[in-house]
Amino acid sequence: MTAFRVLKWAVLTVAVMVSLFPFYWMLRTAVAPPDQSLAGGIPLWPSSLDLSSFARAWTQGGLGQAMLNGLIVTGSILLLQLLTCIPAAYVLALVRFRGRGWWFAVVVACLLVPSQATAMPLFVGMNLAGLADTRVSLVLPFMTSAFGIFLLRQQMLSIPGALIEAARADGIGHVRIVTKVVVPLVRPAIAAFSVFSVFAHWNDYLWPLLITRSASLATPPLALAVFEQFDKGADYAALCAGAAIVTAPVVVLFLIAQKQFTQGLSGVELPG
Repeated sequence: MTAFRVLKWAVLTVAVMVSLFPFYWMLRTAVAPPDQSLAGGIPLWPSSLDLSSFARAWTQGGLGQAMLNGLIVTGSILLLQLLTCIPAAYVLALVRFRGRGWWFAVVVACLLVPSQATAMPLFVGMNLAGLADTRVSLVLPFMTSAFGIFLLRQQMLSIPGALIEAARADGIGHVRIVTKVVVPLVRPAIAAFSVFSVFAHWNDYLWPLLITRSASLATPPLALAVFEQFDKGADYAALCAGAAIVTAPVVVLFLIAQKQFTQGLSGVELPG
């Protein structure tokens, strides 16, 4: 093994350890006795295991209802985004019409606008429509995604035009072309976008904080806020235990979809 390979693996090992250390510290704090969360010196290894923080996080934080809300909201958003982004990407990539380049420019321009910039106008609109503090208000603003359209459109550009023309020559309409031809070919990109979407909306804190008031509508990040009591001090053991519970589903999802996620990103063509 050459010195360069040794150095390369050493750098990668250090980078991985630095990246994973916050997750280790979260689990360490979650399983340690509560009095060791901010104890003097804060030992790297807990002196004993105490799982009471997980029970406290589940009951006091109402994580059962919060995770159900997160599943409903995140799943609804993903379904609506796939129903809107896939046809839009197909039209922008494989259907010739006047002004197609301008419409794609609009999609790219939308990528430059941060979600925080549109939060207040959306909040005002939802209140005026009487939809505030409902699950609809948690889903409706995200029913489509400029990033999803861009990602899927770039993947669809790799589909041979002759294949689409042959399908049209056989009398197949656009809907069947999308469902029977295009979707199977861009499945890795759909998986990659799905992972991005689930991660973003499962962990979203700002918009649920703005638009909801009822505890019964709290999403997982909002449920964890109950442990951040500024008058008494945060319960860090329960907060870390709750964070571990909330993080587990998205970690499992990524591990399941890891292969297609990588394929979906590696097959994306950058605009020339």
